[in-house]
Amino acid sequence: MPEDNDILYTQYGPDLLGIIERLFETITGNGDAYQSVISFLATFWHVYSIIAFLLSALFIYGIIYSYIRQNQLSITEAESMADEDRLWKELHGSTQENRQWSEIESHLASGNPNDWKLAIIEADIILGEILKKAGYAGQTIGDQLKSASASNFATLQDAWDAHRIRNRIAHEGADFVLTQVAAKEAMVKYQRVFREFDVV
Repeated sequence: MPEDNDILYTQYGPDLLGIIERLFETITGNGDAYQSVISFLATFWHVYSIIAFLLSALFIYGIIYSYIRQNQLSITEAESMADEDRLWKELHGSTQENRQWSEIESHLASGNPNDWKLAIIEADIILGEILKKAGYAGQTIGDQLKSASASNFATLQDAWDAHRIRNRIAHEGADFVLTQVAAKEAMVKYQRVFREFDVV
């Protein structure tokens, strides 16, 4: 049986808790105080663990909530920008031009060559409106294109090429044979011009 001043050992090494208990009894002269401190620390650790768990859960909830709210905010901002863009287009007439473009595409998809010619004529009308709004001088589309410069009109050559097809339709009438491939090529050129002016 070990005496009070003996240091206790386990098979793995010194009994540290036993050493601390002996030191505590030596300093305070009270063995029950050690047990009170151990009991307090055990209680404190349980309380701390519960608080830490609750705080961790709260932080995780906050992270998830912030992520969800950020996504909702992004969607709201995107919808707001789309509404503003739609309003701007309505005020500046782009909505009507987009409807016209949809009709042009439906004509182009037809199997009737007359519809292809109609699509080019309608696209040329939009081109004339664009040039007029842009302030190019001239009574006709040809005159307006002549007054333009490639330095501030990047798709000027596309506009000329497409407009020449329209002129052949207007001047040659039924004698002008328009293939669907040629009509689509002309429409691609019109579309490049329209995109430069932010119409379609």
